[in-house]
Amino acid sequence: MMVLHLLVLLLSFGIQAGAQMKLNPDTLTVLRGEEARFTCSASNSKWTAMVWLLNGTAAVTISKVYGVLPSLINNVTAEEVSGSKGDSWVFVLNSTERYNQGQVTCDLQGIDRRTANLFVQEKGIVKVSGDDKLAFKGKSVIFECQAAGWYPVPSLYWLVNDKEVSQGEYNISSEESGKSLFTVSSNLSVMAAKSSEVDCLVSVSALTTPLKSSVRLTVVAEVVQEADDCTVLLAATASLSALLLLLLLGICIVLCYRQRRQANPSAKDPTWFIQSVVGRELVAETTKGKDNLGYSNEGPTDHEIRQTSGPDADYNELIMEIRRKMDFASFHKVPDIVYSSNPSLHIEIQGQASPSEENPVNIRRITTV
Repeated sequence: MMVLHLLVLLLSFGIQAGAQMKLNPDTLTVLRGEEARFTCSASNSKWTAMVWLLNGTAAVTISKVYGVLPSLINNVTAEEVSGSKGDSWVFVLNSTERYNQGQVTCDLQGIDRRTANLFVQEKGIVKVSGDDKLAFKGKSVIFECQAAGWYPVPSLYWLVNDKEVSQGEYNISSEESGKSLFTVSSNLSVMAAKSSEVDCLVSVSALTTPLKSSVRLTVVAEVVQEADDCTVLLAATASLSALLLLLLLGICIVLCYRQRRQANPSAKDPTWFIQSVVGRELVAETTKGKDNLGYSNEGPTDHEIRQTSGPDADYNELIMEIRRKMDFASFHKVPDIVYSSNPSLHIEIQGQASPSEENPVNIRRITTV
């Protein structure tokens, strides 16, 4: 019974002693080259020395009276927490390296010690092979991503148009190279449905933002569709232009034909000829022989009329008939009396008049130039 009471007493003393210091964080992960910080706080102010050990080797010694003592390790130091009255200290490891990874221990001499874990990771590079790609709609396109120089093995995933791709749609392989660094490769197959942005992202736990490499997938079918629309427009424009050209050509042919018909004397309109003849007879009847008709016949000659054959034969026969009637009428007309300075001519013309006529004779004056 006495032994049991002694064990309980010793256990209680151990718990009280252990509760007199704290170390945080318990685990810390940083990238190589970054700073690592751990804080050790003593609740028992009777301590005399605090020793920081890195992988079992003393790195920094802090005296309750004299503070931080000189260290043989260049990239470590300690900082007092303000307001702690010297009972709380921060262990600072500058520019961490891969060999610093391991255990960090705070030893409160004669009271207690606590241990935390330090992990140092390395950030490599990531690259999607090749440049931007073109593909026909409905075709499968393969993208390859490679992440080299990482520690530990990084996580890799794909995004298409900012949407994460299911892990079942791509494969991942990794291999270890020199200096315990890893290279990860992945292939992704994308169905070319529309133009997309393809991203490969790689990360380790110490990275707050993953590294990303991006390429552009352009679906050719979208460009071809635009070209088809342009082709249809050009075809429609060409067809309309051809129709307008044919119409213009027909108008030119009609105008040329009419001009040639008007320029050909043998093709004059019989209506115009008849109206000309009748118009002159009306003028002669209206003036009652006081003026000289003085016109010249612009129509075709009898010789030309006889030689005409074909559709214009009836028209030519009509003209010859009108001329014969005009000649017959002219044969029975009394010639005009002309005043002249020759007396004999004046007597001869008067002698031709019929003495039986009672009405005075109408005399026509002709001015000879």
